[in-house]
Amino acid sequence: QVQLVESGGGLVQAGGSLRLSCTVSGRTYGNYAMAWFRQPPGKEREFVAGIIRISRATRYADSVKGRFTISKDDTKNTAFLQMNSLKPEDTAVYFCAANQLPGDVRILDGDYDYWGQGTQVTVSP
Repeated sequence: QVQLVESGGGLVQAGGSLRLSCTVSGRTYGNYAMAWFRQPPGKEREFVAGIIRISRATRYADSVKGRFTISKDDTKNTAFLQMNSLKPEDTAVYFCAANQLPGDVRILDGDYDYWGQGTQVTVSP
């Protein structure tokens, strides 16, 4: 049983920063490609950022490029999302996801096998 546990969400003013963490536990052999998705109020879940195994290549949604940074610590099976210059439109429930697929960063939520429970990020004007 693989579990993803997120932390680091909260309330922040526009222009502020937050750092989300996601730790993979359970049957954690091997390294994982990891990603962050978010679901704004009343909208569909969308891809935010992803990082793949080994090469650690990354990919970002256009809306967060230059503001968000994804990273991972394989020794701790933990991924991070550093969010700077936050905007009210970044308000959403943020989910981390993981898979063990090879190749490029996957941006479709159906490509991920494991999901966290979500953490709320609220950015006030």
